[in-house]
Amino acid sequence: MKNFIKEFKEFSVKGNMIDLAVGIIIGSVFGKVVSSLVSDVIMPPIGLLLGKVDFSNLYINLSGRSYPSLAEAQKAGAATINYGLFINTIIGFVVTAFAVFLIIKMMNRWRAKKAVADAPVTKSCEYCTSKIPMGARRCPQCTADLV
Repeated sequence: MKNFIKEFKEFSVKGNMIDLAVGIIIGSVFGKVVSSLVSDVIMPPIGLLLGKVDFSNLYINLSGRSYPSLAEAQKAGAATINYGLFINTIIGFVVTAFAVFLIIKMMNRWRAKKAVADAPVTKSCEYCTSKIPMGARRCPQCTADLV
């Protein structure tokens, strides 16, 4: 049992586990921010442009009775197809996917810069093993032609 606890401690405090936990926490908060962005910032102007439509209140009532809003229909227990909320969710997905795309693109750019900075600037001559610049075609020490 003591060995099991020791293994679990090593596993749980590894850098990857902590990075994963931080990623999950930030991801959940990011989801809330995107939801608010869509419902509170993006959808109201779109609804206004489309004739003062509130997307979150668009639904198809399957019960046959009339209700003034989706909240009232749900409160009464009516069966509804909430296509307005689905539209909000799709737009939220697109915004999230675009934000993740921009983050990945930025990270790839940083990695490319780091790879260039970490690239070796010299190589060894295959004939005399002296250090020469990467772009050299002839070794300055032994004058051998380099491929």
